Parts: sequence; C-alpha cells; structure tokens
Amino acid sequence: MVRSARWLGALLLVSTLVTPLPSQELPRTRPEDVGMSSARLERLTSTFQKYVDENRLPGAVLLVARRGKVAYVRAFGARDRESQAQMREDAIFRIASQSKALVSVATMILQEEGALLINDPVGKYLPEFQKTTVAVARTGGGYDVVDARRAITIRDLLTHTAGIGYGGGPARDRWAEAKIQGWYFADRDEPIAATVSRIAALPMDAQPGERFVYGYATDILGAVVEKASGRSLDAFIKQRVTGPLGMKDTHFYLPKDQRDRLATVYSLRQGVLQRTPDGSMMESQGNYVDGPRKSFSGGAGLVSTAYDYARFLQMLLNGGELSGVRILSPKTVELMTVDHIGDRYGTPGQGFGLGFSVVKDLGVRGQPGSFGEYGWGGAYHSSYWVDPREELVVTYFTQLIPATGLDDHAKLRTLVYQAIVDGGRR
Repeated sequence: MVRSARWLGALLLVSTLVTPLPSQELPRTRPEDVGMSSARLERLTSTFQKYVDENRLPGAVLLVARRGKVAYVRAFGARDRESQAQMREDAIFRIASQSKALVSVATMILQEEGALLINDPVGKYLPEFQKTTVAVARTGGGYDVVDARRAITIRDLLTHTAGIGYGGGPARDRWAEAKIQGWYFADRDEPIAATVSRIAALPMDAQPGERFVYGYATDILGAVVEKASGRSLDAFIKQRVTGPLGMKDTHFYLPKDQRDRLATVYSLRQGVLQRTPDGSMMESQGNYVDGPRKSFSGGAGLVSTAYDYARFLQMLLNGGELSGVRILSPKTVELMTVDHIGDRYGTPGQGFGLGFSVVKDLGVRGQPGSFGEYGWGGAYHSSYWVDPREELVVTYFTQLIPATGLDDHAKLRTLVYQAIVDGGRR
C-alpha cells in the first residue's frame, strides 16, 4: 500500500509539471496605469507604420509590457503581402535564435533538479565530446588541427565560449564536406543528436573558453538536455517550459492546421522589399510546416507569437514564476542574467550571461536602457529585451532576412524608453 501511495504521488507530481496553464495572455492596461504615456507610445505607431508605408517593413507585431501588464501592442502591415493578408496580433513567427533562451532555461531546470551541473564537461553526457580538436589558421593560408587544451563544459555552451561557430571558421572546408554550416536545421532528416555527434568530430574555431564564438553551442546544449532528461528536446520544452507557461503557439514545427497564421519571410536589399523563395535555405520560407519534423534545433528551431514570448520573458522578470507556476528559482534567474565572460564578449558596455547579452555600462553602450537589462534577437530580424529596473518586457517580431539598412531596432528602443514617464525600481 505504501508503494502504491508513493507511485500515485509521483504520478500526480508529473501531471502537475506537464499540465499547461489555461490559455491566457498577460492582462492589458492603460499605459498611464503602469507609468507610461499613451501619447508617447503612439510615436511607435506612427514610426512603424511609416516603415510599412515606405515598403521597408512587410509587417510586424510589437508588444510592450510593464509591471506585468501589456501597455502597448500593435500589428503592422501584412502577414502575407501577395495575398493581402493583414498582420494580426496572434501571428506566428519563426524566432530563430530566440529559441536559445528557452533551451538555456531548460538546462537550468535540469541543474535545479540535480540532473546536471553547468560546470560539467559536455562529454559526461555526450561521450563524443570528451576529446575535441581546434583548427588554427596558418599565416598565409591553410590551417593546422590541434587538440583542445581542455574539455568543453556546459557553461561554455551557455555562454558561447566553447569555440564552436556556424561552420565558417578556419576549417570551413571540413564543415562544408560534412554539410553542417549555417543555423538552419528545419530541413534535416535526422534527429538533432545525430547532427551534434557529427559536429564533435570537426575542428572547432577556437580553444574552449578562449573567446566568444557564436554558433552551434545551443544546438549541442539541446542534445545535452535530451540525454540528461531522457526525453526529446521537443517533449522537454513542451512539458517543462511552454506547457506550464501556457505558450500554446510555441512549437518546433507548426501544427499544419495553423499554417495560415505563419508570417511570410521577406528580404530587404538596396531598399527593395521582396518575398523570399520557397525552399530549404536559410533565406527561404523554410520547412517549419512541411519539413521532416525530426530536427529539434535548440539554437534556432522554434516558432512563436509576440504574446507567448512575452509570457516567457515575464516569467524571467518575475524571478522564474508566472501565474502561480514556478519554472526556475530566483537565484537561478539571477545567475543566468549576470555577465559570465567579461571582455571576451567584445561589445562595449555589454557582457553575456547564460543565454542572453546583459548590459553592464549604460553610458559605454550609448543606447537607452538600464544596467542589468538582458535580451537577444533572431535571424529573421526579431528582437526582445527585459529591463528589471523598469519592470519592462519588449517583444518585436517580424520576418525579414536580410534587413539591410533598416534602423528599426534602434528606433524601437528609443521610442519605448521615451514613453516611460515615472521611472522604475530604484
């Protein structure tokens, strides 16, 4: 009987962990109720509508939340210009590298449960990473392959200091031969673990811990999550992050009955806005609906909405909890959102934490914001940030690659902060 009671208790615990919140959004409010100006926020509307009217932006959804409430949300332009389908606030976007934050959170969930430690070597979970190599460029051309001086750790992956790029380093010929280059994985007809296993045999771009190298680190991290949890990355993210947070529109591959909500990808080159082709290239409409649905890319594979992603960010701003559901402890969120790598990040006034860039010196950075702010963006020109001092969450979703010559990100930041009229936490 005792054994039966324990089994029933464990079953109830698991069901609690995977039961999603009822479908809900962050509550909306008047901007003035959260210390923002309605009139000043309308400067966002006129500015972003002008980008659309001038054919520099196909469409976008912009959401600003303060103190846990949505003060501003607008859909601009078209979800698909050719069919004249207007953009809606619930449009679904390919979020590319904004996927990295969710996988970083998944990793920290596993550390909190004792399933891994971020200072563990990756080879403890993926044996093929126990010994790796590095390509060292020769003066005048070519490269030598040498042994890595130490093992790559999980924290190296979280901070992008593992020395692993996107296949364009000194040994790019070897990466090209292996057909592993670029961040796009949605067309791959193999599980992510199989791709990651092949990555381990290729020469990396730098020694572990040597410098910030942006690349496949979070895809490898996704394979670690799978091994440490015993579940696919898709299942773990759904059961432990998106499900509990009520993020019903966040997926690795879009449900086929939702295809009409997916925003179309465009490019902006030399002032000309064009629809990108269908296909499996990085700059294409991609395989997020009709692809093989096998490769769960932790580095760039998710689709989501501005509302869903704002819920995820609000959880972090709240210290790991939202609507009575705790995903992480406050101390874990604190660890994630401080600088871990110092000058190795190389961007003035900023550092890098466990999945996000973080602001260390507002004056040196030279843009509106706050000390301690953290965020990132995606290849399709989406962006987000969290400002704990101002209790602020901003999500900006569009589908534009490349976005040559567009200054919307800088305008967005300036116009959000000029609308704050009371100041935040002190």
